[in-house]
Amino acid sequence: MKILIVDDEPNIRELMRKYLGLEGIDSDGAENGFSAQRLLKETPYDACLVDLKMPGMDGLQLIMWLRQEGFRMPVIMISAHGEINDAVSALKEGAQDYIVKPFDPEELTIRLKKLVEAQNLRNLVESEFRANEDGGQSGFIGDSLPIRKIKEVISRIADSPATVLITGESGTGKEVVAREIHASSLLKDGPFVAINIGGVPENLLESELFGYEKGAFTGAMNRKPGMFELASGGTLFLDEIGDMPLSLQVKILRVLQDHKITRLGGTTPIPINARIVAATNKNLEDMVRQGKFREDLFYRLNVVRIEIPPLRERRDDIPLLVAGIIRRLNRQMGHKVEGLSPDALEMLKHHNFYGNVRELENILERAVIFADGSLIRADDLDLRGSVSRPDSQSTSSVAYADAVSSEARSLKEMEEDAIVRALHRWEGNRTRAAEELGISRRTLINKIAEYGLDL
Repeated sequence: MKILIVDDEPNIRELMRKYLGLEGIDSDGAENGFSAQRLLKETPYDACLVDLKMPGMDGLQLIMWLRQEGFRMPVIMISAHGEINDAVSALKEGAQDYIVKPFDPEELTIRLKKLVEAQNLRNLVESEFRANEDGGQSGFIGDSLPIRKIKEVISRIADSPATVLITGESGTGKEVVAREIHASSLLKDGPFVAINIGGVPENLLESELFGYEKGAFTGAMNRKPGMFELASGGTLFLDEIGDMPLSLQVKILRVLQDHKITRLGGTTPIPINARIVAATNKNLEDMVRQGKFREDLFYRLNVVRIEIPPLRERRDDIPLLVAGIIRRLNRQMGHKVEGLSPDALEMLKHHNFYGNVRELENILERAVIFADGSLIRADDLDLRGSVSRPDSQSTSSVAYADAVSSEARSLKEMEEDAIVRALHRWEGNRTRAAEELGISRRTLINKIAEYGLDL
């Protein structure tokens, strides 16, 4: 990791360089914005620490230049007390975080590492999106009418900071859509931070979201920034927002209204500049009526609504999804599966997929492992572990599997069955049955003996 420190005070630059060096972080120093510009053109840096007030070109001007020139590294603004409004302006111009003098060097190091890790992760996600060979489409794969409408909405809100609520069944790809919103937004150079509300114990959720000060509670040995701070300058994805406890909902509402948070054990409000994208597989309107979800918070979240249809309602997307998933699995496993046989693809297109895209991924992962050749065949698809529910609007996957199984029976089994049915229809009259089957009476008698039929 290599950091650029931009500060007009030599002592501060040197102290920061020495401390970062003790943490194994290499750094260069620049005394003003103009010197920083020269170094940035010559050397790639993973992040920048920029003092807000400097003679000549100040920190805010340097940040604006960085973004205009296309530099994407995270920037932490260093400000003094009384400069909070300027720090907020810096966040709006593209800084990911700010820290107030005098600051704890340990906290600065922690923030730096988290921002650089988030940036590296974002680069990996973007690389994966580009690697999708789906005709140049985005990371959210599909070309059905519902998916085209979703992509149009994402395009329309790209320049807007509006809060987004994504709804849909489990496994439909809500986080994929959230990442797509982030990647299309003005905050795409900032971090994408995700938290699953239902996956965090209720007693830890507040500290994860808001952070805490040293000594705020037993075990709080150091100051820790929360998810809202880590996402500043980017997007915070609140997954399964319907699992948010009522006691915490009012605090989330206040953040959406004031754009400030206060760490546990702290007294100083901290401005945040993160776009909020929430998701749920629950019916929030019903929860509001039942008193389980605050109505005012619902309206704050529901500025832009994106509803992802279940996979069984967009079956035309299955071939595209299959192609993308198989390519990814081939890269991960080192396999060379080229695709599905026609009967296997038809079998998937008739399956109900109550587990949605996640279920499709699981089915294909197993099929890639057990496929003997370059194509996945119907026999390689194991749908027995899939959740089945009655669905009068679509063909039953079980019925289709039975039909495929029936077609796959051996010729002898089919011949025996045909003989039995013909004899039953003619009440055992072998002459009539033979005529129906198009064989001689003698051949029919031989077949009855061959199959051991007791008629």
